Amino acid sequence: MTISSSLAAGVSGLNANATKLATISDNIANSSTYGYKRAQTDFHSLVIDSSGGGYSAGGVRTTNMRLIDENGPLISTNNSTDLAISGRGMLPVTTAVAVANNNGDLPMQLVTTGSFRPDDNGILTTDTGLVLMGWPANADGTVPSYPRDTIAGLEPVKVNLNQFAGDPTTRMTLGVNLPAVATEAGASGDAQDLSIEYFDNLGTSETLGISFAPTVPATGSSNEWTMTITDSASGGAVIGEYSLTFDDARGSGGTLLSVTTISGGAYDSVTGDIGLTVAGGPLDLNIGLLGDPEGMTQLSDSFAPVSIEKNGSPVGNLTGVEVDSRGFVNAIYDVGFTRTIYQIPLADVPNPNGLIPLSNQSYQISPDSGAFFLWDAGDGPAGEVVGYSREESATDVANELTQLIQTQRAYSSNAKVIQTVDEMLQETTNIKR
Repeated sequence: MTISSSLAAGVSGLNANATKLATISDNIANSSTYGYKRAQTDFHSLVIDSSGGGYSAGGVRTTNMRLIDENGPLISTNNSTDLAISGRGMLPVTTAVAVANNNGDLPMQLVTTGSFRPDDNGILTTDTGLVLMGWPANADGTVPSYPRDTIAGLEPVKVNLNQFAGDPTTRMTLGVNLPAVATEAGASGDAQDLSIEYFDNLGTSETLGISFAPTVPATGSSNEWTMTITDSASGGAVIGEYSLTFDDARGSGGTLLSVTTISGGAYDSVTGDIGLTVAGGPLDLNIGLLGDPEGMTQLSDSFAPVSIEKNGSPVGNLTGVEVDSRGFVNAIYDVGFTRTIYQIPLADVPNPNGLIPLSNQSYQISPDSGAFFLWDAGDGPAGEVVGYSREESATDVANELTQLIQTQRAYSSNAKVIQTVDEMLQETTNIKR
């Protein structure tokens, strides 16, 4: 019985080391595979209860695990949609076959890295047929709230290169110095005119006409101006008229003292904004806070538009996309503006090593992994998304070769045990002779 158990133990040792050799071979073969996670074989002893004082060898068994929570080093690339994760979390993807079927069923898989490029339909896809998924943004670039424990809301990320888009102007900041001498008695009373370009909802160039008319008193200085605003898109109609009074006290001289609304949107003394309504919708005009020297001023004898800032741009052609560290996919247009079109969440599970490994370094949720949760990149346990990057294989070739030597020796030793048992059994057979 003891000799037979030795034989069985030797055979189990051969099988165990053959299994370990298979994982070592897989690891070495994928040492250059982006996103590959190292496989590991662990040995566990088998104990058989013996009676009568003898000992029976139980042998060994193996368990295999893919160490999905081990991250490989990141390397830089020249493709903006080569993505990797710095830290915990995985990118949600689906298959190109499921997208092509167009039946609404998009099974989610997870990857830690991928080289995504637009296919013939503009969908970001790897050369192995994995499609990047994300939450679509609204037309204004904001991302609505989506459920975090389901794939509802996720859709293939589609980039339509050569697509045109406009960026309407919604905000202006007006920094102007008005001549203080123009509000003194005896001044000419001529208005100071200013034209500012803005872009409407269709990307068409329009103009805000702003006229500053001084109030000329009979004596002294009024320090008062009437600001009239017209809109070319509304046929030159007046969309706002305001009375501006400036301070002449020591220390605060030349700054806005009060703003009185004659017509149009009201002045907000907390933000310094005037809420205008142009032909295409609302537009906030910031003229500065009361008493703020960085806002509108009335000093000296010169009319000077010191600083005029505005958002918006004319119609632009989409030339590319980039993904920032928060997972936002930003479309870049040739006129200089960018717009968020998707957000890529990061999926996390309690036990990443419990995921089911699939081909092409992708993984699937399983009961052992636990349920997934979709995090914003950089929030909670999730790491950040790194564009222009790929994750290299987690294989340490030197370590694998060292284990290969150990495995070879262990296999040979188990084979020697079998050979020895065979010789002992032969001796036992020879006793009869």
